[in-house]
Formats: sequence, C-alpha cells, structure tokens
Amino acid sequence: MKRPELLLPAGSLDVLKVAVLYGADAVYLGGEAFSLRAKATNFTREEMKEGIAFAHAHGAKVYVTANIYAHNSDLAEAEKYFKELALDIKPDAVLVADAGMFALARRVAPELEIHISTQANSTNYETCLFWHSLGASRIVTARELSLREIKAIRERIPDDLEIEVFVHGAMCISYSGRCLLSNYLVGRDANRGLCTHPCRWKYAVVEETRPGEYMPIEENERGTYIFNSKDLCMIEHLPDLYDAGIDSFKIEGRMKTALYVATAARTYRLAMDAYEKDPALYEKNLPWYREQIADCTYRKFTTGFFYGKPSEEDQIYDNNTYVNAYTFLGIVRRIDESGCAVTEQKNKFCVGDVIEVMKPDGRNIEVPVLAIYDADGNEMESAPHPKQELHIKIDADVQPWDILRKKNS
Repeated sequence: MKRPELLLPAGSLDVLKVAVLYGADAVYLGGEAFSLRAKATNFTREEMKEGIAFAHAHGAKVYVTANIYAHNSDLAEAEKYFKELALDIKPDAVLVADAGMFALARRVAPELEIHISTQANSTNYETCLFWHSLGASRIVTARELSLREIKAIRERIPDDLEIEVFVHGAMCISYSGRCLLSNYLVGRDANRGLCTHPCRWKYAVVEETRPGEYMPIEENERGTYIFNSKDLCMIEHLPDLYDAGIDSFKIEGRMKTALYVATAARTYRLAMDAYEKDPALYEKNLPWYREQIADCTYRKFTTGFFYGKPSEEDQIYDNNTYVNAYTFLGIVRRIDESGCAVTEQKNKFCVGDVIEVMKPDGRNIEVPVLAIYDADGNEMESAPHPKQELHIKIDADVQPWDILRKKNS
C-alpha cells in the first residue's frame, strides 16, 4: 500500500511544532510576504529556519507558500525572497500559483523544488503535464475535482509528479479559492493574501425602488448565510483517498489554533496508520475518529466535490459560527521542580475545573485542577489573563507539548 504524506498547516512556530509532534509528515507555512494568509501570524526568517530545523530533526518536511497572484510591484521583492529561501532558509519546497512567480523562482532559485498551489486550478492531466514539463514536482489539485477525476489524472501523469489534495478544513465559495468578493466589498485582495471572508457574512436583499429596506433571505428568524459552506472532512473515506493514488493528504487551517491542528493531525495520523496496518482496524475505530475530529472547531461537515457536485445540503444557512466542543487552555512547556505543568494561558479556567490533557498518542486524560500558581509562586483561584505564565497542579502524567483543554458545557 502506498503511504501518503499527512500535511498540516502551521500559522506560527508553536503550531508547527505541535503539528509535527502530533503526527504530521510535513507542514506548510507562510513567510511575512507573498502568502495567501496575510492575517495569520506567519513566520520571520529566523522562525522559518528554526521551524525547518525542528521539523527535519523529527523526520518531517516544510513547504513555504508564495502563492499570491503577483502584481508588477511584487516582483522585485519576490526575486529577493526566492533567493533567500534557496540559499539561506532552505525549505523542502515552495508553493506557487502564479505563472510569473513560478518562472521567477525557476530562474533565480533553480534548486528550489516547486509545488503548484490549488489556486492555479489544475483540473486535468494536460495541465499537470504542462507544469511538470516546466519543472514542477507536485500539483495541488483544484478543489472542484471528484475522486474519479483525481484517479484519472494519477493514471496519466508520471510517477515522479505528485498529487496533493485537501481532505479536511474550510471550503472557499469561489472557484479554486480565487475570490473577488473581498476586494470588491472592502478593497482587500484575497488573491494577495488579504481575504476578509465575506462568504461568511450575513446577507439581505434590497429592492431597487426601496433603498434602505433590507429584506432578509431567511431560512429562519436568524437570517441566512448564502455563501457559507460546510467544512470538508474525509476521515470516514480514507479507503477512497488511498485508491485514488493521492500522494499527500492536506489539511486546511493556517489561521487555526494549536488545539485544532493537534486534533486534526492526531486523528488523521492514527486513522491512516490503522488503515495501513489493517483496514478492518480502521473500520472498527471509525466512531472514535468521528468523535475526535468533531472536537476540532468546525462548521458541520461535507465531502465537498469528491463524490459529485455539492448540493444545497453542503451549505450552512442559519449562522456563520464554528462549533467549539473544547476551549483551548494552553500547551505544556515544561514541568517545574514541584511537578506542576507550566503553560502560557490561552483562556480562563479555575481551580476545581475538570480539564483534559491531550496527548499525541491518542490519550485524553481527564483531571481536576488542584491548584494554580503564577510565575512568582502566588496561588490563584482562576486564570483570567491571556498569555500569563501559569504553573498548574494536576494529578496526571503530563509531558512537554501535551495540550490542555476544557470541554464546553
């Protein structure tokens, strides 16, 4: 059985480390420029180097995104950026969508391996062969393809041209993610990394002769969100993904928290390992995978275009909010001399609360918080201040990089 890569997003250095430790074979990230997630934390030059060193030390790869659609004013800086990536930062590949950016990278940094972004909307094998002839080593297929189409592409392209496919995460309403709504409505160009996600906004109708009278397009009293897609999830369909010959299973989410990335990485890692060991074991454990992946922040699930054209059932009409099964409390940084777990607090919790210690191996250990201390050793009843260093006393086997979370009631 061919073993696909599990590819996770990293919006920050911390999240990169979590992704790798919780099961990713590779991560993708953006620098401070030329990435389609300008509002993510993103990586400085030094953070990229540290992240790549960490990933490589753990047997994982790092891909850097430079997948904006460039304007003339972007090109001089892009040339410097590609040279810096090739000569100093040295990722395992760079991800591009724009033909000009591809040509520039090939000319000034020929040693860089190049992957073609889903934004390039590669929908057929001739397009894949075209990019391969120019030197691309991987194609991220368009979101609009079915598994049958992906399998047909795999059968008609060389073995050394890899296929990467999104299998989990948010879906864009526009063709291959190339959206003009944000630019039109608020002047922020989604194709240059500044999307404001207007597909999640609430809309109403105004009749031409009645300006100012807003008539809701409503499914119920809360209104409707006519562009708001459910999130993609293929955890229950791994056999079909394997059968299609996909080389890399990609999870969306460079804007997501460490808890989201850890949950997605761990669940898909354990499911993939089980399927490769014994498909019957994977089938047996499906209820647990479904339960765990639903613990991610999500907007209900869909299989997207994989089994045909989505219908009205793949949209969410009554709200634009995520379902949050858990609150992220923090990542364990170290264990202090008194045995307390040291973390930087992310959300409020109190002494006496029952929390979970989430471990990379699949265990979730439920324990009460026995005591909380600040960095000076002062005892606290609650932790109300984000980013405060906390020393938490709990009766559990806690290790660095375990994640602390609290189930929402």
